[in-house]
Amino acid sequence: MRRSHANYGYEPVPSTSQDALEDENERMTDHLKDKIHALKSLSIDIGNEVQYQEQILRGMDEDFERTSGSLTNSVARVLRLSKGSHAYYILYLMLFSVVVFFILWVTVKFF
Repeated sequence: MRRSHANYGYEPVPSTSQDALEDENERMTDHLKDKIHALKSLSIDIGNEVQYQEQILRGMDEDFERTSGSLTNSVARVLRLSKGSHAYYILYLMLFSVVVFFILWVTVKFF
């Protein structure tokens, strides 16, 4: 049982239609190229922003390290001072803190 090929309804595409398809393919290719170019420039911009943010974070890390070292040195000095024979320094520091607090309280309360 062979089927005849006439029932399939196949007709070759006319040459003008092939030109139209090729033109459509060219147009779509150009559109795709434009999108690829936009994605490329966007990814380059993202890379530049990442590098800039990395520099800022690296700088902040260095600043925090310096601050941490300075704070550690200050705490060590205060501890060394408190262990010395000058026990009155802590008393003077406490009195100074109380006086400053009192002055601030009076300023806020009456002005």
